[in-house]
Amino acid sequence: MKYLWDNFAFSLIFTLAALILAGWLGYSGGGLWAGAFSMIFLAGVLGVMETSLSLDNAVVNASVLKDMDPVWQQRFLTWGILIAVFGMRIVFPVLIVAFAAWVSPWEAVTIAISDRELYEETVTNAHIGISGFGGVFLLLVGLTFFFDDDREHLWIAPIERPLAWLAKIPLAPYLFTAIAVGALCLMVEGADRTTFLIAGFSGLATFFAVELIGKFLDGDVDEATGQVARSGAGGFIYLEFLDASFSFDGVIGAFAITNDILLIALGLGIGAMFVRSMTIALVKGGTLTQFRFLEPGAFYAIIALACIMLASIRFHVPEVITGLLGATIIGIALWHSIRHQKRFPEEYAEDGDAEAILPNGAVVKDIHTQ
Repeated sequence: MKYLWDNFAFSLIFTLAALILAGWLGYSGGGLWAGAFSMIFLAGVLGVMETSLSLDNAVVNASVLKDMDPVWQQRFLTWGILIAVFGMRIVFPVLIVAFAAWVSPWEAVTIAISDRELYEETVTNAHIGISGFGGVFLLLVGLTFFFDDDREHLWIAPIERPLAWLAKIPLAPYLFTAIAVGALCLMVEGADRTTFLIAGFSGLATFFAVELIGKFLDGDVDEATGQVARSGAGGFIYLEFLDASFSFDGVIGAFAITNDILLIALGLGIGAMFVRSMTIALVKGGTLTQFRFLEPGAFYAIIALACIMLASIRFHVPEVITGLLGATIIGIALWHSIRHQKRFPEEYAEDGDAEAILPNGAVVKDIHTQ
């Protein structure tokens, strides 16, 4: 209980405050307790939806955060939560309306408050562009993890070995993603095709730019993998863009529940807070070391989410499927990790030695595990 309280106390307090505020908004809108309880229920549903959609986000956050400088870790957990709750759950939807309707941000705020139907319609109509940008960015996040021929442990070898082999091709994740964008644009026609292409290649360019910024700001490159060790400002920027991409589907999906911008901000804010708490728990508990397949499971979930976002330019995928799919993949990865740890406890012993299976299938003995 103490472990849970230490890591989730602030999220629980924030949730209580958000639910009380949601109840007050419902009561003040009609002066009825039924309205208050309805708003509290909807805020809770939004919080659960955002949390389930972001389980993989927490794992990936932890995988980057554990190697970051303590100063930047703290900044991500303080400044980052302000950006996540206020920036992505309030400012971002308003900016979408301002851009899509060619109005000023202040006029967009007025629309959000006074004309909720128009606000919902405007954000929903921007779905193709949002899905193109966010889906491509997340696809690159997932592929970059698997296109790595120096990974020590494989989870699903028949899939991951070929991807590791393809990592020898220069800029392989970018080439694969560019081909995917070119193929997917055939699913839509006219102006939507142009929108998707611009959004998709903007997502690709943004990921490339974030990688370059990370190299410039942090400068440390892992000699074994050749990848940037995101330890400072570069890691912070990478995580913020990652969080933004994850929030796209949550913001759009929230309109299936309500078009009240304040209620959406409160509900998704609850989810964002729990993502931060789960990230802290994973880093402090060393969970990624003990459950070695949890990290690749999260990246599989990211690729699944990216595919759903990209497919949604043509097909509607219910939000419940999106949330359950990611949670199911992570659940399987966790179960497999626990099973593996029980079968091979010597590989997890402190200061122990174990065999490592490289992506090419070779077995390397006496790998130090700690």
